[in-house]
Amino acid sequence: MSTTTSTPMGTRQLEGKVALVTGGSRGIGRAIAERLAGDGALVVLTYTSDEPAAREVVARIEKDGGRAVALKATLGRHGDAAGLWAAFDAEVAAYAPDAGVDIIVNNAGIGRSADLAALTEEGFDEVFAVNVRAPFFIVQEGLKRLRDGGRIINISSGAARLAMPEIIAYSATKGALDNFTLNLAKGLGPRGITVNSVAPGIIDTDVNASWLRGNPQAEAHAASLAALGRVGQPQDVADIVAFLSSDGARWVTGQVIDATGGSGL
Repeated sequence: MSTTTSTPMGTRQLEGKVALVTGGSRGIGRAIAERLAGDGALVVLTYTSDEPAAREVVARIEKDGGRAVALKATLGRHGDAAGLWAAFDAEVAAYAPDAGVDIIVNNAGIGRSADLAALTEEGFDEVFAVNVRAPFFIVQEGLKRLRDGGRIINISSGAARLAMPEIIAYSATKGALDNFTLNLAKGLGPRGITVNSVAPGIIDTDVNASWLRGNPQAEAHAASLAALGRVGQPQDVADIVAFLSSDGARWVTGQVIDATGGSGL
């Protein structure tokens, strides 16, 4: 099985930039936070309940010479975006006088949902509240802080383009997020702001650990789904986000970047 390599950190291509990464305490969000900080950005990462994990990410970033702040933010509730940005303003003021932001990464989300027969109205509302409504209003409230030439990156899923009835509501939220990306790209283009989605496939994170790790058959099956023949790693997604955050991606907007390793080809 082939191995993954990650673009070396330390290029400092984001020096002087400020990035918000929701759900940055573990998994893909953690890898994104660490990568953007390694590229020079001040990273403000949010977490829902696992403060020790968030503090660990901050400590790791600082040990590597970067800068990061962790904020507790429970998403999926009315007023969550306003509360998040108020906390953001208070924390970033210690580093920069204007408390502006250059990069918004909407990563936090509920990873699974039930099938059509088992899905309750409450479950439907919850997955849409966290995966769609929260990013929508985080962007709405954040636009007054987002600098011209900034970046918005929404973490979608390969499930948005595949028929997966067992997670029908989750897949629908990611389809909605991709459409949100498309409309934002058109609306914010005059300000030089790019907006893109990154759509991972199966990634070796805590969310998938219960069925993937320590199960050779499950890992082999997951790897077989990708044209590149392995299970994705959080760094695979983080490297794409780092590119989209950089000046090198200044002419890319309104796109869904497939990060599945070629699943479903």
